Amino acid sequence: MKILAILYKGGKAAVEEPRLLGTLENKLGIADWLKSLGHEFIVTDDKEGPDSVFQKELPDTDVLITTPFHPGYLTGDLILNKAKKLKLAITAGVGSDHVDLNAANEKKITVAEVTGSNVVSVAEHVVMDILLLVRNFVPAHEMIERGDWVVADIARNAFDLEGKVVGTLGCGRIGFRVLKRLVPFDCKELLYYDYAALPAAAEKEVGARRVEDLHEFLGQCDVITINTPLHEGTRGLVNKELLSHVKKGAWIVNTARGAIADRIAIKEALASGQINGYAGDVWDVQPAPKDHPWRTMKNPLGGGNGMTPHYSGTTLDAQRRYAEGARDILERWFNNEPQIPANVIVANGEYATKAYGQRK
Repeated sequence: MKILAILYKGGKAAVEEPRLLGTLENKLGIADWLKSLGHEFIVTDDKEGPDSVFQKELPDTDVLITTPFHPGYLTGDLILNKAKKLKLAITAGVGSDHVDLNAANEKKITVAEVTGSNVVSVAEHVVMDILLLVRNFVPAHEMIERGDWVVADIARNAFDLEGKVVGTLGCGRIGFRVLKRLVPFDCKELLYYDYAALPAAAEKEVGARRVEDLHEFLGQCDVITINTPLHEGTRGLVNKELLSHVKKGAWIVNTARGAIADRIAIKEALASGQINGYAGDVWDVQPAPKDHPWRTMKNPLGGGNGMTPHYSGTTLDAQRRYAEGARDILERWFNNEPQIPANVIVANGEYATKAYGQRK
């Protein structure tokens, strides 16, 4: 078979650190294995436009592998008009929104991802982002780098997490783990908004309360963490209108997908003080353009920005897990063995999961 992988360029770091498996240089650690089986394996980071390696190689590709960190956007147009031989699209990681899933169903392309491979990594990143926003960490560190020392300028917008109401918008594998990690901080209350209720035992374990009305949920939270997949129902969900229902001065952390939030609405809400901070590592276009407003946006006091490049789910530990998972998906595919059900997003022209919205 011909297997095409779209991975990010690691450069010197990938040469020095072979555990950076998700890179162009280290090829998920599967290049020699695939070659030994007689498969053609093409790896590139060139993914934009009709003249890219991605689009030139796609017509006779059997299996496409990409990551959420440098995604090859497999649009409906590409699926229907270029991906003539494609049978399997693998996400080495979690989140297959870079694939037009409806078009994949139409062409009966199987889409699979390594479910659970980065849930711990992302949940830890969320807690870090919550703390750096609430404690006003970034401006404090920038002050030290400048050589200044004006404690009052930082302390005027620094708070404790204890006693705050924290809610997760989406309470699946990551959202639940975020709540679990917040229990020791003695928050006033832990809330969640999700179309499906947690099992009673899980709710009891973290002491969380489900709020079924989204506006009511937003109005109660001091901190909101977004942990829902990107699909038709969540794209652009956090827009100007929705932000008007957020408790004034709340902090928002988004490590799910950048396109869930409207870039201009977030910038304006932060600049006006409607929200006190926005942090995360996901962008509506990746890599983000240099003039993206989220790179430089600030609250009225010059802080509130905790944005980073998309790396929460690609720690070295996560890379090992999603590289091993991608190999497992391929092995099962080559041997005509059933996939792990939790890894399958669409197959045989049907959705195999409700993670991408409620499906029949």
